[in-house]
Amino acid sequence: MKIVVLDGHTLNPGDLDWSALQALGDCVVHPRIPASDTIHVSADAEVLISNKVLLTREHIAALPKLRYIGVTATGYNNVDVAAARERGILVTNVPAYSTKSVAQHVFALLLEFTHHTGSHSEGVRAGRWAGAQDWSYQEHPLLELDGLTLGIVGYGRIGAAVGAIGAAMGMRLLATPPRTRPLPAGVDAATVDELFERSDVISLHCALTPETRGLVNESRLNRMKSTAFLINTARGPLIDEPALARALNSGRIAGAGLDVLSTEPPSADNPLLTARNCIITPHLAWATRAARARLMAVTVENVRDFLNGSPQNVVS
Repeated sequence: MKIVVLDGHTLNPGDLDWSALQALGDCVVHPRIPASDTIHVSADAEVLISNKVLLTREHIAALPKLRYIGVTATGYNNVDVAAARERGILVTNVPAYSTKSVAQHVFALLLEFTHHTGSHSEGVRAGRWAGAQDWSYQEHPLLELDGLTLGIVGYGRIGAAVGAIGAAMGMRLLATPPRTRPLPAGVDAATVDELFERSDVISLHCALTPETRGLVNESRLNRMKSTAFLINTARGPLIDEPALARALNSGRIAGAGLDVLSTEPPSADNPLLTARNCIITPHLAWATRAARARLMAVTVENVRDFLNGSPQNVVS
């Protein structure tokens, strides 16, 4: 069984072990490949493992031995699943491996706004505390989360984990209700527009669909409180980025913490890169070692179960 990993560095930059996957067949791990080399390096593969490398209809048609594609992520829009289905190629993903890590990152972004830990530390290192007249000083106002309203758009696994942390901090919870189950006690239901009007913090956790693309637009930004913060660890295209940049630069909202952008890596002219009160991290909320270890383990289990004839986490 020839197994080819197309972009292994994201999952395992060197602190995990490929041996469990290598035990399942003749396994070649490429840290990264140029897009033009996809067919060449995959020529003899029966199993392909991809994180973000595109596997288009043309790629799939050019790989006659291919039987299985394992996506090392929850989202699988990098694979033409219709083309794979037509060829009888199984496609799997890895759901729910990063729930706790993403929820933790939501509050890493939010707490930077409430306590400005990084900038205060820089001020101390620059000598501003040593030169202060008082024993304590603030370079920015500090904000307590207790009693504030946290609005969660998309109350799935991650949204619920974010809600639990917010509740532990004394926040009131609003959420857009899931379609298949009621919201739990202590979480009030709201429409998207109501949530934008009433929340002090809005955290996005919905899937990217044609209906949710551009969900955060100029109209909804104008509904937000001027003191409110927007957090996005879901998908970049949920936000109209020029509209958000205008809202930040005009002081229409208090700040935005983003781990995702519409294009990644971003183009140099993305207006959010220079927007006021905008914290951007490079799509790393998912990437704690613990989360990546779970991702590796399920990826191996997916391949093993496929080889045993009992596939799991099948998306096509």
